[in-house]
Amino acid sequence: MQPTSPTGQQFQITSGEAVATVTEVGAHLREFHVGGRDVVVPFSADDLPPASHGAVLAPWPNRLRDGQYTWDGIDYQVPITEPARGTALHGLASWQRWTVDEHTADVVLLRLDLPPTPGYPFALTLTVRYALGADGLHITTTATNTGTADAPYGVGFHPWLSPGPGSLDDAELQLDATRWIPTDDRLLPTGVADLPAELDFRQPRRLARTELDDAFVGATYDADGLSWLRLRGSDGRTAAVWMDRSMGCWQMCTGDHVAAVSAQRTGLAAEPMSCIADAFRTGSDLVRLAPGSSHSVTWGMNLL
Repeated sequence: MQPTSPTGQQFQITSGEAVATVTEVGAHLREFHVGGRDVVVPFSADDLPPASHGAVLAPWPNRLRDGQYTWDGIDYQVPITEPARGTALHGLASWQRWTVDEHTADVVLLRLDLPPTPGYPFALTLTVRYALGADGLHITTTATNTGTADAPYGVGFHPWLSPGPGSLDDAELQLDATRWIPTDDRLLPTGVADLPAELDFRQPRRLARTELDDAFVGATYDADGLSWLRLRGSDGRTAAVWMDRSMGCWQMCTGDHVAAVSAQRTGLAAEPMSCIADAFRTGSDLVRLAPGSSHSVTWGMNLL
């Protein structure tokens, strides 16, 4: 019997000089490069994603305090997946085998029928569509409630932008967001605040030794209805992520303290999200997904 890759089958799509590979397990974006220059920090098909690299974060993004929440008067407990902080991190979809519904030269569409569990007893069908074109990679994720009760829902994504051949310290960062989410020592939100000077990246500036593991709200959008996060490497190329108005939150992380030492400060986690951490408890931007209804978000990335 052939050994099984921990990431499952690999689905490659191409458009011109752009190449992206998506995994069966988790529907992770494992690599994306244009003309040989990485847009995201890649990882091997034979390795587990080192720090949620390229993950789809559903049915909640980021951290859930103690893995506990109350929904419609009933208390629930999901598994703790970040023991050091006592949180349930990044949802339930990352370690599931997704089914491929479509795979062409430049499109791959994957589907996950997420079964109800004691901690999340709601039936969802998730689809994620990756499409490559002249203007980069477009990703659309849709959740459909196939059950009989309203479900709490949020979604995010976890690409690690590559600074290119230079270091992350030498890269310039720009973010379209006007407000910051302070956190406690477990990285759980404590409120909303004005941007402190050291975290104000509305104008591009060099990262230097700035450490980030922070969420930002008050997203601003351009004339095309897109909010941007841009990381310009020392080679003059910019790895850029955008989200449309279906999402309104950003998370950025420089990875200084992730468990995988090899992943520390090698890229910038640039996470578009529909809600910030702990939304199942706070209700902030949380979606109430009624039976039979769907919720879609769209985001993308490119090398500029």
